[in-house]
Amino acid sequence: MKIIEDIISTIGESARDILVKEVRIGPFWTGVWSKYGGLASTTFTHEPTMPPPIKEAGNLAQKSVLELCNYANSDCLLQASVGMAAINSAIEVDLNKCQNINAAEVLYEKGKNKKVVVVGHFPFVSKLRELTKELWVVERKPQSGDIPASEAKRVIPQADVIAITGTALINGTMGELLSWCPKKSIVMVLGATTPLSPVWFDYGVDLVSGTRVTDPELILRLVSEGVVFKQIHGRVVKLLTIQKDNY
Repeated sequence: MKIIEDIISTIGESARDILVKEVRIGPFWTGVWSKYGGLASTTFTHEPTMPPPIKEAGNLAQKSVLELCNYANSDCLLQASVGMAAINSAIEVDLNKCQNINAAEVLYEKGKNKKVVVVGHFPFVSKLRELTKELWVVERKPQSGDIPASEAKRVIPQADVIAITGTALINGTMGELLSWCPKKSIVMVLGATTPLSPVWFDYGVDLVSGTRVTDPELILRLVSEGVVFKQIHGRVVKLLTIQKDNY
């Protein structure tokens, strides 16, 4: 995916000299510790008859972080999860241009009395539904009130505000989803998988909400113990948002 390649290009060739200290793949989150700590959603499908999802599993530490970043374009979902966590562990974030505000608060403000599409079922959708004129929640595994991913092409062009989960980078659907967003709409990419990079603004995105790990060593242990996001929010990660108007 070109957007992934463009984000990796901002990390630069110097990343070849940055070695990965540790990789942890938990049931919900994947963590990589290189220059910083990085997270991505663990996405995984595998059958016993399939080849190993990560061919070099057991030998990822001490590889260059750039090598692991390139995993993000893999067709293997688990390998792509490692790649996105590696990107988030290496990317430089301009904290002076970040707001300490999470995606939910942004959507409550921007989506009030508007037609909103959220790709991915987030915990805040129940409250958001009360504020919006209309809310479509698009999910690959629909929960009550959601619509299936096959409906995304129909509803996204109707929306005033569109919020897309960063995990669409892992499953390869991000480019297609962004292509359906009207130019007049406010477009946001959100979630811990999302790199806090201004590269998004070249792809029609207006707001980017992601995380910054504050304690890489601890986050790896917690990932291994099967934490869900609400167990680490405010403990070892900061929720940050960047917007196009500030770049």
